[in-house]
Amino acid sequence: MVHALIGGTAAMRAAGKALLPQWPQEDDDSYKTRLSVATLYPVFRRTVEVNAARPFSRPATVTAKGIPEEWLCDVDLQGSNINAFANSMLYEGLAYGMGGILVDYPPVANIKTKEQEKAVGARPYFVKYSGTHILGWRIERSKLTQLRLLENVEIEDGQWSTEIIEQVRVLEPGKWQTYRLNEKSKEWDLFDEGPTTLDCIPWVFVYGLKIAFGHGHTPLKDLAYLNVEHYQSSSDQQTILHVARVPILFGKGFGDSQITIGASHAVMADDKDADLSYVEHQGTSIESGRQSLLDLEERMRATGAELISQKPVQTTATQVNSEGESAKSLLQQIVENLEESICQAICFMGQWAKKPVEPTVEFFKSFTSLPPHDKDMISNAKKAGVISGQTMFEELQRRDVISLDRNWNDEKTRLQSERDTVSGPQSDDIRTDDLLNE
Repeated sequence: MVHALIGGTAAMRAAGKALLPQWPQEDDDSYKTRLSVATLYPVFRRTVEVNAARPFSRPATVTAKGIPEEWLCDVDLQGSNINAFANSMLYEGLAYGMGGILVDYPPVANIKTKEQEKAVGARPYFVKYSGTHILGWRIERSKLTQLRLLENVEIEDGQWSTEIIEQVRVLEPGKWQTYRLNEKSKEWDLFDEGPTTLDCIPWVFVYGLKIAFGHGHTPLKDLAYLNVEHYQSSSDQQTILHVARVPILFGKGFGDSQITIGASHAVMADDKDADLSYVEHQGTSIESGRQSLLDLEERMRATGAELISQKPVQTTATQVNSEGESAKSLLQQIVENLEESICQAICFMGQWAKKPVEPTVEFFKSFTSLPPHDKDMISNAKKAGVISGQTMFEELQRRDVISLDRNWNDEKTRLQSERDTVSGPQSDDIRTDDLLNE
């Protein structure tokens, strides 16, 4: 379901009866026509995209003492910096419930010195895996002992073309293997294998909502179901609109005589009670369907907004109650777990390089849902003298009402300048505070 919602209208149509049922007594041709015009309102995908981008709308703090800074500037050897990579991992967590980071190292069979290693650019890097590509794992005494991953590998197919094939990578502490499907025997044959210099599997799970180790689900599952319901209801609405827009011509009293309808034709009848008229749909069910779709869209908006709604979280007696500690949004908690996962992955880079690493990862997490009256509450608090002008400025800036490019000291100078340039006599009620409120 999630894969189809992420894929959009084409993927939803490809899913066919799984997501758009064929109703009883509906013939196959009618269903195929209805399926071919069904269109998805992509609320789920957009909600995932918007919320995955929130933590990266502000500068992040990512450092790793002990490893070169350029490793984080191209963390996957494909041009992605650490922020872009973390954004893609958060997307996987929100959409599919989980994903993973494999910290890999290129083969160095013919490299014997550090200088040779540096010359060829051999160094650890991140590989992203979607939750749908994690086939299974084994754990013993809280230690990962085996991991099985599905990969898509591009191989040459002739001089000018390539082919994408599937392979399974099996990782165990100190070794790895890859298997590819034998088209003749339909068995997965060993393709390649080799050792690693680590006594652990350099793998980190990234979760949406964590259920247990290696188990998670999307926090937007309810929204996904609502989006499918909207897709199905929208299809019904399209069908009834198509039927209602084509009026039915009704005639009586004409017997078996042939009737020709057209602007240049006259219709004649001998029966004095003969009648010819169009029968049109009254539209009651159409309006009900339209209102149902609007109600669904409102429910989807509310469900998606729950991700950034602050809710109480449990704290122990030994925890420090800092600002916002007692109330966090679900997205804030997910981002905190993402920070820990990225830190762990960076530590694996250090293990590959045999260097001690001290990573620091902090993404923006001060996002909240902004009720329509929230800005008025802040303004009223300022007028009542409960908060200062600077606090109001900072709170509005935190809520994206004021650009981050602005700073309070510059604004104070501009406010004073505006006050000084006001022409005419100054009344007692013209103050900097009034200009700020304006």
